[in-house]
Amino acid sequence: MTKEASARDWNERLAGLLEIDMEGLPPDGGERFNRLIFATSPYLLQHAENPVDWYPWGEEAFARAREDDKPVFLSIGYATCHWCHVMEAESFENHEVAEVLNRLFVAIKVDREERPDIDERYMSVAQMMTGSGGWPLNIIMTPDKRPFFAATYLPVTPGMGMPGIIPLLEKLAGIWRTERGKVEANCAAVMAELQRIARPGSGAPAGGEIFRKALEPLAAMYDPEWGGFGRVPKFPIPQNLIFLLRLWKRTGLPDLLAMTEKTLRMMRRGGIYDQLGFGIHRYATDRQWLIPHFEKMLYDQALVATAYLETFQATGEPFYRETAEEILAYVLREMTSPEGGFYAGQDADTEGEEGRYYVWTEKEIREILGEQGAPFCRLFGVTDQGNFEGKNILHLPLAIDQFAALEGITPELLQVNLERSRELLLAAREKRTRPFRDEKILTAWNGLMIAAFAKGFAVTGDKRYLAAAEGAARFIRERLLTPSGRLLRSFHRGVGSVPAFLEDYAFYVNGLIALYEATFDRAWLAEALRFNGDMLHLFGDAEGGLYDTGSDAEVVLARKKSADDVATPSGNSMAAMNLLRLGRITADDALTGEGERILGAFTGNVMQQPAGYLYYLSALDSFTAPGVEITLAGRLDDAETIAMLHVIGRRFIPDLVLRQAGEEEEPKDSGGKSTARLCAAGACRPPVTDAPALARLLDEVLR
Repeated sequence: MTKEASARDWNERLAGLLEIDMEGLPPDGGERFNRLIFATSPYLLQHAENPVDWYPWGEEAFARAREDDKPVFLSIGYATCHWCHVMEAESFENHEVAEVLNRLFVAIKVDREERPDIDERYMSVAQMMTGSGGWPLNIIMTPDKRPFFAATYLPVTPGMGMPGIIPLLEKLAGIWRTERGKVEANCAAVMAELQRIARPGSGAPAGGEIFRKALEPLAAMYDPEWGGFGRVPKFPIPQNLIFLLRLWKRTGLPDLLAMTEKTLRMMRRGGIYDQLGFGIHRYATDRQWLIPHFEKMLYDQALVATAYLETFQATGEPFYRETAEEILAYVLREMTSPEGGFYAGQDADTEGEEGRYYVWTEKEIREILGEQGAPFCRLFGVTDQGNFEGKNILHLPLAIDQFAALEGITPELLQVNLERSRELLLAAREKRTRPFRDEKILTAWNGLMIAAFAKGFAVTGDKRYLAAAEGAARFIRERLLTPSGRLLRSFHRGVGSVPAFLEDYAFYVNGLIALYEATFDRAWLAEALRFNGDMLHLFGDAEGGLYDTGSDAEVVLARKKSADDVATPSGNSMAAMNLLRLGRITADDALTGEGERILGAFTGNVMQQPAGYLYYLSALDSFTAPGVEITLAGRLDDAETIAMLHVIGRRFIPDLVLRQAGEEEEPKDSGGKSTARLCAAGACRPPVTDAPALARLLDEVLR
């Protein structure tokens, strides 16, 4: 990375770009900028001053490629991507590279978070061609968008088995000019395969045996010493844990709960967890969870917090609730906009170094903490030699209670000392150059975070969490809807853009359902039903399953239906879960049937590799489980109604159907009291009228 790039503070630089008078610039950006200066995406704006003549994705770029008979160089990344920064500094700011790109290609930049459809299609191509993928993703394609070459990071200087970017570009441009027949044959093969994988394998929803088939590879990948799945790199993969909790509840197998607890405890102690400011980094580069890739993504905070909350519900262990509260506190402090939406992510790099903001020397800590410096260093494994490039990533070699026993002090006193030390070190850390924050607000990821905050409120009763969830939902309603009511994907610079995708609708509906269950406010249920209906209209297909893109949106290469659950649940998996929940809450068999149709649309794919569809399997579990139905009657502002909701919220009931009684369903002999009626295992219990009685009844049913 160049010295010039290393000295940058992207927070300040982007703020400067946002203050430029765009009306005074020519359409191509002028001498200082390229066309990306007019973009709303922070990632595209990061490239607005490159000497590369970048275009945003759109007809102007493809028309230019057709007119000049040039191939298209498509580069896909995101604003907090470390290797995207490296390639920008090495290649896209390099005038020699830019000259080759500008002369031989039409260059297009895409933010993968703003356009997940483009990213997914071309990532499939990269995996097809190379066997792997990642970002930055670089594609060479025809002016009609058909790809014939794919690669990730490309260095300027050849090394590590990778060619230098300039000779590679020149070679590919030569093939385009002189071997067009070979290019066409390659494109035809790629397109045929894309069309094949775009069609899911359908069948009746799978039976119970599929859960065992999914568990076998998970158990084989599980690391019994350090928790987690696989060796290196090691991702949190909260969907694994959420699935294991459901399967534990279904089967009672203690090993499934033990795998979940071990993983969550070791992650909390590792360097993947920000021990000072809280929140989870994207993944660990080692088996021990010690050395993270330091970027923080909103979707990880939402899903990991949910896994901790559900494990608290399942076990009652305060450790899991407290860790979830720490993650939620981080999101409130660092990732919440003044208007209520949640930001997309924080960068790994500051001043050109990955992790610089987060690491410490022993000397720094001792100078800041004084006499508390020595025990703090022992607690967090800090040494003079360091554990990361001569500095220290804070982690907990021992659990807090184990360390307290070793030191001969109470865990309570240790926590008091730790809080003081954290405050002092956080204040010192705040004086450093802060990591760049991608302040783009994405509907899908906000939906996940709304659900996490709503669950946090249901579990703890902390009204700050409810305010955060409701604030984000209002933000989406006010800033991410077109006048006709069409949901949008992304918001930045005061502008909502890009028609929302299936995952945006599905994740947002999931958040609205969680808000309804936490508050019993029927307005949230009505909104969930409204957007759920819009989703079925825009993405539905008579053959079953939902398309990832709307019927009113651009089709990139192929319109696809998918249910594989990767970093986040798939739109189809979440939609199926939503439909099953909404159908049961409203007693609408048509909605339940739509959920069943989605499950059936992907049976063939799931049977081949069930471990790749774990949220789908969570939805299947919800479909096949008998369910626990609780109907509450009472005023929403009544203390007993609120107490009953918190009794329910503190328990792990994955197949819960929580309904609000209509007037005709309210017991006639309740005397106006809040009343709960519980039905499970084919039988309904007599109504109860206070929270302790409901708690006893739930404990009996859930035993």
